[in-house]
Amino acid sequence: MNSQRWMSRQFFSFFITWGVFLPFWTGWMIYTKGISVSQASLIMSLGLVVRGISTLLVFPYLSRKFSSKTLIKGMAIGTLLSILCYIPAKSFTSLLVTTLLLHLFYPALMPTLDSVAGVLSQSKQLRHYGKSRSWGSIGFVISGMVLTVFTGAFGDEVILWALLLGTFVFVCLNFMPTPDVLNKKPSANQTKRVDMLQLFRIKHFGVVLVIVILLQAAHASYYSYGYIFLQEIYAPKYLIGVILNIAVIAEITFFLIADRRFHKFSVGSLLTLAALGSTVRWILVFSFPNIIVFCISQTLHAFSFAMGHYAFMKYLIKNIPHVQIPNAQGMYSALALSWSTAIFTFFGGYLYEIEPRYAFIGMIICSIPSMLLALVYRKLDDPMGELFERTR
Repeated sequence: MNSQRWMSRQFFSFFITWGVFLPFWTGWMIYTKGISVSQASLIMSLGLVVRGISTLLVFPYLSRKFSSKTLIKGMAIGTLLSILCYIPAKSFTSLLVTTLLLHLFYPALMPTLDSVAGVLSQSKQLRHYGKSRSWGSIGFVISGMVLTVFTGAFGDEVILWALLLGTFVFVCLNFMPTPDVLNKKPSANQTKRVDMLQLFRIKHFGVVLVIVILLQAAHASYYSYGYIFLQEIYAPKYLIGVILNIAVIAEITFFLIADRRFHKFSVGSLLTLAALGSTVRWILVFSFPNIIVFCISQTLHAFSFAMGHYAFMKYLIKNIPHVQIPNAQGMYSALALSWSTAIFTFFGGYLYEIEPRYAFIGMIICSIPSMLLALVYRKLDDPMGELFERTR
């Protein structure tokens, strides 16, 4: 089996569903279920808390009990059943309970797929992580573009059915053959509890983790309020999906060239550039609340998200032992992609209700400290300080 192709297919099919959920789900609850911005903010924030628990504790535990294939399949089925529960949900309480259930399964698929990619990379079966990951971004773009057409024609109600369809396809694909190494159950050594705190004994792990936590937290307002902010600045509804997907096109471009153009950059240099791009991005959105500048700022997603994520994966593949990869991914997903985002989603919602632009400029409270820490780490990681070297 071609592991590179299989990994690309997994990323592509999962991120087709993520391209529905991430930018559109908050808006779907507001416009189709009739809840307020603050209620939707609270639901998504609490969902992120559960997501953190799932990825930090449940995912590493299950990864010691089941093969990667079984784990992905089980989480995919749990996701599908959870989404079905949204159909009868009408009240704030029922939407909250359903969202908490969904976050037990759905977001944990992301660290699971990245852990699988790490295992395949370390076993020399996946040569180009960035190339496979770019297919995930392509899937994200396709789903957003297609969904924009359908929401423009039929309304926001189609968002739920699009997520259901995409998840059903993902479940079906995971009943197909997988690379042999992923069918193996964990060995006796792997089934023993591996102390997650041992990760902090690995050189610079704690510093890198704090930097990526801040980097990812800075996206909280964009993920939760970007869709409704574009309506606030009078973006045509049929173009909103296109505008949101400019960020993902920039992300795709980065992942396609990352292995070739940035493999010689140190992790510290990559993180510094990511934090700088993030800071500039949110300043632009705040300073110039119009569609053209918002579109320009979207290209900086290649730095604020893609480069930061690539830097962490580069650090993980190079420094983290195989047995600790699920723990490292679980910690990254829980702290960087879940809990920190939950806190700043709530914070961003408070600012958004005062003035929508404040929700975005408020994110530099994360991006500027991450840049300062990255500069310190770069001196430790890259003593020569050649930030822009060897780009040819």
